[in-house]
Amino acid sequence: MAIVTTSKKACSVNPLKMSQPIGGSFAFMGLRGAMPLLHGSQGCTSFGLTLFVRHFKEAVPMQTTAMSEVATVLGGYENVEQAILNIYNRTKPEIIGINSTGVTETKGDDVEGFIRLIRQKHPQLEKFPLVYVSTPDFKDAFQDGWERTVARMVEVLVDPVEAGAARDPARVNVLPGCHLTPGDLDELRTIIEDFGLQPSFLPDLAGSLDGHIPDEFTPTTIGGIGVDEIATMGQAAWTIAIGAQMKRAAEAMQQRSGVPFRLFERLCGLAPNDEFIAFLSEISGRPVPAKYRRQRGQLADAMLDTHFHIGGRKLAIGAEPDLLFDLSSMLHEMGAEVAAAVTTTASPVLERIKTQEVLIGDLEDLEELAKARDCDLLITHSHGRQAASRLKIPFYRAGFPMFDRLGAGHQLSVGYRGTRGLIFDLANLVIADREANHQPTPDTWRTTDSGLQVVPPQLH
Repeated sequence: MAIVTTSKKACSVNPLKMSQPIGGSFAFMGLRGAMPLLHGSQGCTSFGLTLFVRHFKEAVPMQTTAMSEVATVLGGYENVEQAILNIYNRTKPEIIGINSTGVTETKGDDVEGFIRLIRQKHPQLEKFPLVYVSTPDFKDAFQDGWERTVARMVEVLVDPVEAGAARDPARVNVLPGCHLTPGDLDELRTIIEDFGLQPSFLPDLAGSLDGHIPDEFTPTTIGGIGVDEIATMGQAAWTIAIGAQMKRAAEAMQQRSGVPFRLFERLCGLAPNDEFIAFLSEISGRPVPAKYRRQRGQLADAMLDTHFHIGGRKLAIGAEPDLLFDLSSMLHEMGAEVAAAVTTTASPVLERIKTQEVLIGDLEDLEELAKARDCDLLITHSHGRQAASRLKIPFYRAGFPMFDRLGAGHQLSVGYRGTRGLIFDLANLVIADREANHQPTPDTWRTTDSGLQVVPPQLH
């Protein structure tokens, strides 16, 4: 059992975490025709928008209430009203998702009250979906903002279902955590549909941020799950929640509609996917398709091939709690040692990570731990690239943001195929580093009185 500690530094030197409002807006981007709206200053929205655009290399819809110093002191009702009306009239969205920020939370704006007044004043907005979520950025992190926003979507948008009502045995709700990419969601959709089931993903980033080019420009999100489909999610037979962060939303779904849920805390690795596939076979009443039996065999073979390179390596990982738990558990099963683990916020899974200590801190903490514990590989998002360069160890990019490489939205780590690709990528990094730094070269030769002597390469 890991000991969870919190950094005592007065400030974050090289930040690892992204803020709650960014995580909340990210969740709204998985809805069709949505416009995420941050209630705060223009800078809050500009910063988040920059991160999303650099990560996905796509046009990302995002708006702001543009709170000034005066508006912040006097209250933001007029700014919220004007922002909603402008978005409603100009972009014609299907839903507006509103997340608070630190400045408006400090003031204490009653945004739910604002929305009630706006609906009374403007009858055209009486039935229009407006979802507000409190996500102050002076506490918690990206994962918390996503968690709260998805749970609020369920509470507001899913129609209640009476106990004992008929359900569609083929329908399955899927509540994915923020650590899953659009590529991961596409893979999960294929797996679930191969069992004859009809999945509804909330949110569905695979429909909106998978990098496809629409037939015509739209100022809102393109693709994703529609408000009408969300309303009927209470008719499904099961809810599958992926990541500990999604337990709250799954419980809200069960409370509102009576749909039972199954929580899978991770889907990277052999054993977790065995459980997932077995569950799908059970609820569908169908045998496991031959292609997944073959993929399982391929993963087992890949684990045999790569454990010579991954086993025994010391790893440093910095990520949101669910991603940290997912990656570290899989790598521990491969024989690697998680020597340094740093995360962004508290979570019940942290104590179960296979390491001595998990620190809630920043990338400076991760770099110091990796150096002190002589790590062989660093795993975190793109802001860790300088630390890896200073440590002179291989660097694998995972999480958000990833702005210095292409294909972030298509990175795959779930299922048998995703796990297989991930361990090959990690093993190849280790092999490339060894070949680059530990092969005999003229620089590794030394001259002695008896002539030239080759210094044998030092293997880690």
